[in-house]
Amino acid sequence: MTRRAVLLASLFAAINFWSTVGGAAGAEESDTAALAAAMKTAKATLHRALIASKAHGAPISAKFEIEYGKLQLSIYTMKDNDFMKIVINAKTGTISGVEQITDAMDLNQAMEQKAAMAKANVPLLTAAEAAVNANAGSRAVSIVPELRNGQATAEVTLLARSTFKKVTEKLD
Repeated sequence: MTRRAVLLASLFAAINFWSTVGGAAGAEESDTAALAAAMKTAKATLHRALIASKAHGAPISAKFEIEYGKLQLSIYTMKDNDFMKIVINAKTGTISGVEQITDAMDLNQAMEQKAAMAKANVPLLTAAEAAVNANAGSRAVSIVPELRNGQATAEVTLLARSTFKKVTEKLD
């Protein structure tokens, strides 16, 4: 391969890399803007959803998300060795679906969340309420437990108007 061909190949690789990185960042910004806009019409709350999902097992995470162009609230629960995904209609606050988690990536996330909740002494509902109370005017959009240096914590995403903020709450 000539030196010029190597240079052109390197240039195209660099352009492709930066357009991919830039595209991903732009898509993330677009997703958060769409989520913030959609949240304005949501009647469901993370608080009520965590309570409602208890009928299907212990809640291990919850998040508002846009799925197939519609805002929904998804809660992962665990009961014995089974993991369920509870889908709540964000506009009405009613359960619109319950399904067992079988997707490998979702199942892996559920297992990690289960491990964090096994070390937790504080329920997700309490942690979400603490985060909202400490950030007046905010609404909880998601809560995901994780282990950090062996400590159970929860990352809570809050929304105030159109600004997202992530806070960490201790679960032990």
